[in-house]
Amino acid sequence: MSAKIIKNSSYYSRYQTPFRRRLECKTEYRQRAALIQQDKTKYGAKKYRLVARITNTKVIAQVVAAEVDHDVTIAQALSTELPRYGVKLGLSNYAAAYCTGLLVARRLLTKLDLAETFKTAVKPDDDEDEDARRPFKVLLDVGLRRTTTGARVFAVLKGAVDGGLFVPHSPKRFAGGEKEKQQQHFILGGHVADYMKKLEKENKDAYNRQFSRYIKEGITADKIQGLYKAAHEAIRKDPTPAPKATQHYQLKKPQDKKLERAERIKRLNERLAVFFFSPRY
Repeated sequence: MSAKIIKNSSYYSRYQTPFRRRLECKTEYRQRAALIQQDKTKYGAKKYRLVARITNTKVIAQVVAAEVDHDVTIAQALSTELPRYGVKLGLSNYAAAYCTGLLVARRLLTKLDLAETFKTAVKPDDDEDEDARRPFKVLLDVGLRRTTTGARVFAVLKGAVDGGLFVPHSPKRFAGGEKEKQQQHFILGGHVADYMKKLEKENKDAYNRQFSRYIKEGITADKIQGLYKAAHEAIRKDPTPAPKATQHYQLKKPQDKKLERAERIKRLNERLAVFFFSPRY
């Protein structure tokens, strides 16, 4: 039997209203404090966060640093940019989340002129030169999303790690576990291909309805893994954001034309005539 919750005057007198962004389910402040607080011996060195957010239609990946009164976004990648690399559909699945993490990692390192130094995942090595430059370190920020094993936020992490960033993690949290072969199966959309084959075999009408856009684009289950492999290569080749199409407008600002003296006198006399006054001029 659960305890009865009594909300009396003592309860309300002690109640502390949460912060606005916590009420809006946007920020977990205890988690945020742990992610941004730096050791005092670091003398102002920033801690960078790999912010992974999943919506119904897209995946958002950002590398963010916290200032005193605001956050600064160093690099950003959206899964809606993936059609540029050949992935036109399924922009919120596990494979798209991996591509987005890979894109933000390569974009960040290109911006910092580290793309040639760190081309792939960095693995600890005892024989590594101590004077060599360390990889760019970021910490995964999942917000309020549940961190179940195989979640898409870990696909973003995996993509960022394979892109050359150093993110503390355990490979047990990836879809497929610690086995590299199983991880690649999900990264390349193998689970989507398996479901397409199964649904096509069991219910052709449901397949045509659910994968109608894939059919329209000519994407079959056998082509999916090759599609994502080509996307990974294209991202590594050119991770820079597409130039924005700038459109110039010539707006005509309305300007009130100043009346001439004769026109002002005429308007004044017309107003005076309404009230039966004699003209002034």
